[in-house]
Amino acid sequence: MPTVTYICPDGELEEVEVPVGTSIMKAAVSHGIESIVGDCGGSASCATCHVYVESHLEKLPPKTANEDEMLGDAASEVLPNSRLGCQVVMRDDLASLIVRVAPEQW
Repeated sequence: MPTVTYICPDGELEEVEVPVGTSIMKAAVSHGIESIVGDCGGSASCATCHVYVESHLEKLPPKTANEDEMLGDAASEVLPNSRLGCQVVMRDDLASLIVRVAPEQW
């Protein structure tokens, strides 16, 4: 099963197995990854699952206009590798994905 390594704001690394087809936001919430809230439940209508993609960014589909708009409301700085975790869905080719959790979600 593919894995995601979450780099938490405190520097702690959390490696989680994520089933193909599951968003990295849902995986983070179900594994108790701090700082990933997912307040909207994955509908891309908040920015409480903001992450910085550190690996495999080029393999992800482009941000949708809605995701880009929601990132505009993010509490942390938006960088070129910013994504909403609810919009990053695990695939086999994303195995060993590394994401840095944005320091502020609210």
